Amino acid sequence: MVQDFTYRANEVSKYFIFLKSLEQNTTKLSIGDKVDQSRIKEIDPELLNTLKASGFLLLYNLVEASMSNVIEAIFDKLKSEGISYDEIRPELKKIVIKNLKRPNISDDVYLKIAVISVDIINAGFSKKNLFSGNLDAKKIRDIADDYGFSHLTDPLKTGNGSDLLTIKDIRTNLAHGIKSFAEVGRDKTADELLEMKNKVIRYLKQILQNIEIYLDNKEYLDTSAGKYS
Repeated sequence: MVQDFTYRANEVSKYFIFLKSLEQNTTKLSIGDKVDQSRIKEIDPELLNTLKASGFLLLYNLVEASMSNVIEAIFDKLKSEGISYDEIRPELKKIVIKNLKRPNISDDVYLKIAVISVDIINAGFSKKNLFSGNLDAKKIRDIADDYGFSHLTDPLKTGNGSDLLTIKDIRTNLAHGIKSFAEVGRDKTADELLEMKNKVIRYLKQILQNIEIYLDNKEYLDTSAGKYS
């Protein structure tokens, strides 16, 4: 989970640093001709705007991939520990039942259940059906409440994920053709995008740290009536 996040975050960071170098003209295009000679060409402003807009897609992809991995890590932990349905906290029980009621659940899902109290937890889980372009900080807070982990982060470093709403909305506008890439890219400088990227990465990193605490402390277990306390 953490290793994948670090790799993806570095990938995104390199892209935004590249954008800044293009905007500041410290990186230029070198175009070769038929006789192996090259010439330096100024980057087209509209192309730069398109590249900047594409950065929002990279950022949203980072958010969705990170949160998908978070949820998968929780279910993997329950499976590896052989945790039964009776042992998990009430919030998780609701999620397990909800997963089994999904309209697109495989018809053979019940064939995967041998020991019902244990296998039922992962039987309806599907990573690919977790999100559909709808992730922002509010959604992450809701997920945290549903699973029982903390969504608290340092607001001075993360803005509490407030930029995620902008990223989600722009991703939606681009995906549905409501705005063009060049149009979106005009609204932000590379420096503004870098700052947004930094806050998003810090926010996600702190959410992942919360998840690690949740898993290490076995906070997925039901502690009501003195259980596991």
